[in-house]
Parts: sequence; C-alpha cells; structure tokens
Amino acid sequence: MNSIDGNATFIRVMVEMNGGEPVFSYMDAEGNPTDGDVTVVKASTITYQLQDNTNKGLKFVGLGFQTPFDGIVDAVTVSSDGSLIQIIDLDKTPGITKFQFILTNSDNTLMLLSPDPQVKNDE
Repeated sequence: MNSIDGNATFIRVMVEMNGGEPVFSYMDAEGNPTDGDVTVVKASTITYQLQDNTNKGLKFVGLGFQTPFDGIVDAVTVSSDGSLIQIIDLDKTPGITKFQFILTNSDNTLMLLSPDPQVKNDE
C-alpha cells in the first residue's frame, strides 16, 4: 500500500493478457510493484496511468464505487484520451473506500472491470 501525506502520488496500471483474460498489476512512481492501494493522511491527488499491453485498445472511462456517498473520495477525473484517472481526496472523512477501474476496448462494446484497489483516509 502506498502512503501519501499530501500533494500527489502516481501509480501505473498495467493490463496484460494471460490465457485470453486480462490481468491487472500496479507499479509505483519508482517502478516498484504495488497493490494499487493508497493511504492518504492529507489532501492529495492520486493519479493512475494506464499501460495497455493487451493490444485491445483499452481506455479508462471511470471508476465504480460500491459506496459512492461515503465521502472518502471527493472527485474523479478521466483524461480525454482515457490514459489517466485522477482521484481528488481532501482527506475530510476517515475510512476506506474500494473502487474498480472501468475500461472500454476497441474489440467490442463490452466494458472491463478491474480488481478493486482502495483508498484509505487516516485520521
């Protein structure tokens, strides 16, 4: 889990094909493997960058939350080319929220959901 105490953090989301199925993995800004989770202790921006190694034309279109009204995450933006998602977390509400990346592809009209990373706000 990455821990940030303000400003910004960067995580690369890599998607590869394994046996015909997409597999997600994450790397931090230094290129070290991580689980994609982030702990926030001050207002921060979390940037996830897509690295599509599937040849399927994957693009971010958003994030899905099971608890979108818990106040943990304050806003989400997606770049116009679908390569970046930024999460704005003002760290006003303690707790944990889980989400899934939602991606489109160039092969069909179906959407792909990632395993669920999480954002944790520490008090």
